[in-house]
Amino acid sequence: MNLSTKSDKGVSPGNTKVGETLASAVYDRLLEDILNGSLEPGLKLRLQVLKKHYAVGNSPLREALNRLSENGLVVREENKGFKVAPASEEELKELIRTRCWLEEIALRESIRNGDESWEEQVVLAFHRLSRISSPGGGKENYNTREWEQRHREYHVALMSACGSSILLGYCAQLHENTLRYRNLAAVMEYRERHELEEHKAIQAAVLNRDAELAVKLMKAHFEITAEIVLSSGSLS
Repeated sequence: MNLSTKSDKGVSPGNTKVGETLASAVYDRLLEDILNGSLEPGLKLRLQVLKKHYAVGNSPLREALNRLSENGLVVREENKGFKVAPASEEELKELIRTRCWLEEIALRESIRNGDESWEEQVVLAFHRLSRISSPGGGKENYNTREWEQRHREYHVALMSACGSSILLGYCAQLHENTLRYRNLAAVMEYRERHELEEHKAIQAAVLNRDAELAVKLMKAHFEITAEIVLSSGSLS
């Protein structure tokens, strides 16, 4: 386990946000370290090591690990403790397929029900994403926490008028699981694609209320990422 280059020194009551529990703070840190690959797939999560690294007690750590197991990012084995969920080609394909199913429903409902305020949210989210995606010289820049946050916000905005917080919750979970694969394959470092143009095309279809085209572009957007991850050889 190598956390030194991608993590802060730990979690303590002094650096949690107001109203945030210690368990929530360590959950966020563990989640980040799993998603960015600091905690590798299949890694045994030894409580003593984690307690020392995150500067947290046994109870909040176990609570955080149990929450992560509910999200499918951590596996709890009877009498063996916890480990980071393995990564495989089969799981990635299932994640993309399921994400396409659920986000199609959310996107169609948003296009059907979204009002002018929703359209403005979509436009604003794309504008913010475009500003971070082209920091200079037209070269797209993905390998930053800020880009990932803007990217997440853009996709959430597209679906935000679907009328179902439960559906959005499932979509958010699938986004996190898929993000882990993107980071494991270091997709941002080598891919030759213009993802901002893909986002722009989806936005245009959405604002034109063309659900069929928007869904087609969204699915292609997800499938291209999956193809790149699979072709990277990182899951073999």
